[in-house]
Amino acid sequence: MALVVNPQPFTRDVDRLFDAFFGGERESRRWVPQMDLVEAEDHFVLKADLPGLDEGDVSIEVQDGTLTISGERKAEHEARERGWYRIERSFGSFSRSLTLPEGVDADGISAQFDRGVLEVMIPKPEERKPRRVQIQAGSRSNGGAPAVEGSATEA
Repeated sequence: MALVVNPQPFTRDVDRLFDAFFGGERESRRWVPQMDLVEAEDHFVLKADLPGLDEGDVSIEVQDGTLTISGERKAEHEARERGWYRIERSFGSFSRSLTLPEGVDADGISAQFDRGVLEVMIPKPEERKPRRVQIQAGSRSNGGAPAVEGSATEA
């Protein structure tokens, strides 16, 4: 079983350290949801963490062998006249694409959305096996004469 994991697990911690020290603006960062891809015996499972969204906020499309998940998490604006507050949650549009293995049946892809987690089931393609072509014995219905006739002359 194979699992795709974020290659830089400490990225968020380093970002927070720099933001705390240099006062960086987190609102200017693009929101990229975390996704896992797990291989099961006869299918793949793609899980995406989409907190604060529901199924109406997310779109899944398959085109030319590419599965694309896109959507938008809207910003929550809170008007405060006094006091200090800080917003760290990211928001905005996102789009993630995955190239499907050749031969995947797009009609067999299904998805479920439960408590902020999108789960997409992708069937594995069937193994391509050579197909044996049966050769039929021909019958000569015109009394044994060849099917193609011709003549030759000597020069």
